[in-house]
Amino acid sequence: MKVKRKFFEKNDLKYTLMTVLTFVVFLMLWQVLAMNNLIVGEYTPSPSEVLEAFIFKIYNVGPDGNLLITNILTSLQISMSGFVLAVIIGVPLGLLMGWYRLLDRFVRPIFEIIRPIPAVSWIPLMIVWIGVGTEAKAVIIFLTAFIPCVLNSYTGIRQTSQALINVAKVYGASNFYTFLHVGVPSTVPMIFAGMRIALASSWSCLVAAEMLAASAGLGYMINMGRNFGRADVVVLGMIIIGFIGYIFTTVFTVIEKIVVRGGTI
Repeated sequence: MKVKRKFFEKNDLKYTLMTVLTFVVFLMLWQVLAMNNLIVGEYTPSPSEVLEAFIFKIYNVGPDGNLLITNILTSLQISMSGFVLAVIIGVPLGLLMGWYRLLDRFVRPIFEIIRPIPAVSWIPLMIVWIGVGTEAKAVIIFLTAFIPCVLNSYTGIRQTSQALINVAKVYGASNFYTFLHVGVPSTVPMIFAGMRIALASSWSCLVAAEMLAASAGLGYMINMGRNFGRADVVVLGMIIIGFIGYIFTTVFTVIEKIVVRGGTI
C-alpha cells in the first residue's frame, strides 16, 4: 500500500513539474513574440505588462473604477448564484425526467424548445422583466448552467443498469426507493460531469452577463479596458477568469473522486 502511494506521489510530482514547465515555456514564448511585435494586432501586451496591470489593479481603481478584488468578488457572487441555482433545480429535474416517463413527456417538449436558445439572447428580456441588477445577471448564468445539469443527469439515470433495478424489484423495493438507492448513486459520475460543464459555461457567459449595465465585475473590467484601449487590463481579466475556472474544475475533480470512490483519492 505504501509502495503504491509512493508511486502515485512520484507521478503527481512529475505531472506537476510538467504543468509548470508548460506554463513557463508558454510565457517565455509569449514575451518574446510580444516584444518583437510578431503577434497579430496593433498592440498585444506582454506577460510583464499584464503583471504590471495586475499589481496596478490591486491598489488602484482605474480604468473601471474598482479594485481587482472587488471585481473578482462581484463576478464570483453572480456566477456562483446562477450556478448553484442551476444545480439545485437542474439536477433533480433531469433525474426525475429520466426516471419517470410521464414527467419526461410533459416537460421534455418545453425543455427541447428552450435548450437551443443561446443564454445571451435572453439579455433583452431580462432587462425588461428584472432590470439590470445582480438578479438579471444571475438568471443569465442560470440559463447557461441549467441545460448541462439537466442533460447529464437525465442521460446518466437513463443508463442505470436494468439488472440492478430488477434485483431491487425482486427484494420488494418500491419504484421511488429504487430511484433513490439505485438510480441516483449510479448517476453520480454523470452529475459531476454535467456540473463541471455547467461551471465552465457559466464562466464563459460571465462577460456577456456583466454587460447588463454593470458597475463591477471581471466582465465589466474587460469591457471598460476595451473602451479605454487598455489591452493589458483586458488580457488580465481573461487570465483571471480562466485561472478561477481552473481552480473550480480542480476542486470539483477532487470532490468527485472522494464521492465516487468512497473517500479515497
